Amino acid sequence: MSSRPSASNLEIEPLAGALGAEVRGIALGALRDDEWKAMREAWLEHLVLFFPDQHLGHAEHVALGRRLGEIEIHPFIPKVSDAFPEIVVLDSDKGARADTWHTDVTFSPTPPMASILSMVVCPDRGGDTLWTNQLLAYETLSDPIRDLVDGLTAVHTAAPFGRPEVRAEHPAVRIHPETGRRALFVNRTFTSHFKELRRSESDSLLRMLCDWSEQPAFQIRYRWSKGAIGIWDNRCTMHFAINDYDQSRVIERVTVLGDVPRGPAARWRAFEGDGRSAAGYGAGSSAGSGPRRGIETDPRTNSIAKPA
Repeated sequence: MSSRPSASNLEIEPLAGALGAEVRGIALGALRDDEWKAMREAWLEHLVLFFPDQHLGHAEHVALGRRLGEIEIHPFIPKVSDAFPEIVVLDSDKGARADTWHTDVTFSPTPPMASILSMVVCPDRGGDTLWTNQLLAYETLSDPIRDLVDGLTAVHTAAPFGRPEVRAEHPAVRIHPETGRRALFVNRTFTSHFKELRRSESDSLLRMLCDWSEQPAFQIRYRWSKGAIGIWDNRCTMHFAINDYDQSRVIERVTVLGDVPRGPAARWRAFEGDGRSAAGYGAGSSAGSGPRRGIETDPRTNSIAKPA
């Protein structure tokens, strides 16, 4: 059932039980303050919002991102132009097919709080995107597993970009800075291991948590159309772009820098190894796909620590 906030003409239609809603009756390039307030409240509730038929220009796309905060200059992905380094381009014809579950840029000490995607070229069929609700994934864990992950620290690396030395440590459970809810904050692409566990234990637990998070009950699947905009909360979701199309698929994306993830206090010291079971730490391996050849770091980046 749709809802219509009295402050505006927004029509908000929930699309799935776990997360996601489509919003109509709004022009993202010319938002009034009351529309922005209603939209932001809906975003915190539904975690990912979709806005069909927006066709934002580059300046409007960047301006929308700046309403949420400081925009990331991505360290690795190609940019739309020198005039708009805040906008990255993901072109399927150039190999940009993000068909693994991930949360954007968790190898940064301050991962993005939000991502804003603009669908520029859309295949006639296929190319949908899935999101999963990491709040529900955490809240539905059994009590013993939830208690365990509450005390763990996860290491995230940029190994999929061929840069395993680029890394950050975050709590395995993140407390949302605005709602106070807890979310699983690990993903199959960038999370390497839990620092308090030996490698075999870490790999098994990470695989289990990823499998749990990715189940259909926690998901929404969205069918894109040209000119549509999607805005998701990167602090408590993962996403997966389905690679089931032959035509071109081009998206432009802005990501908004977030804060340092906070969570429950770590309860154990780092595992130091026993000479047999901790091999592989620091190699940048994860539960997802293997590393690619090293990609040059954009010198303008503001999302990772720059090399000394």
